[in-house]
Amino acid sequence: MTEIVSEDLDLEKIAGSGQCFRMNRAEDGRWRLIAGDRLLYMSQPEDGRAVFACSEEEFEGFWKDYFDLSADYAAYRAAVDPADPFLTAAAEEGRGIRILRQDPWETLITFILSQRKNIPAIKACVEAVCARWGEPIEGSALNAFPAPERLAGAGEDDLKCCSLGYRVPYVRGAARMVSEGRVDLEALKKLDDEALLEALMTVPGVGPKVGNCVSLFAYHRVAAFPVDVWIGRMVEEHYGGRFPLERYEGFAGIMQQYIFYHALQTKKKPGPAR
Repeated sequence: MTEIVSEDLDLEKIAGSGQCFRMNRAEDGRWRLIAGDRLLYMSQPEDGRAVFACSEEEFEGFWKDYFDLSADYAAYRAAVDPADPFLTAAAEEGRGIRILRQDPWETLITFILSQRKNIPAIKACVEAVCARWGEPIEGSALNAFPAPERLAGAGEDDLKCCSLGYRVPYVRGAARMVSEGRVDLEALKKLDDEALLEALMTVPGVGPKVGNCVSLFAYHRVAAFPVDVWIGRMVEEHYGGRFPLERYEGFAGIMQQYIFYHALQTKKKPGPAR
């Protein structure tokens, strides 16, 4: 077991923030997170501790970076314009959310799947895909996220059975591009933000919104500011259609997450489509 104490880590808020889709409550009440082929159980008692059911070595070698625990999120919140009551409230409500450093392949496919779905529907779709094509995780009844080769060889009808709908050709096309080496997701890490987004948008089913989500949640380009239907509504309602990106240059994506999470809480719904 590994324990940390942080005022800026809230597992429940992260699980509900719409940036990853395999972090859910387990039957015993703990949080269960599957990242690629890694399985982690976590709990967070009310005393502020976060308890990770893993060795210190695994925590330091993987999960600490995954949860971006070296970054100072209090400094990001302190940069919010005090004359902006909406963002001030959103940042305070989102205290504890951190931008996860996720696997590019998994993030690419899950955000292609996310289009025009709410969060519970996205999670159900992702789990169906993993159950059918993912490799079993040792010591559990759960499956890892499937490798590109597995999805590249999946049949159209089989994918439709996982509620992919019109996204089927996008998933197959993306899987084939990655498995055949036409898109090297690891090599994209070397690109600047603009070139990265351009490269991602060569993948079927990836437009500006999905591309910016992958940039933010997989490549940790925290300057990226994905605009979906709900962010668009918030920006229109509170900023007259133009969010002041220049004030938050270099970390606007963190502000985006605060706004998105605030929208979820305000609307009191299961979760808008990403």
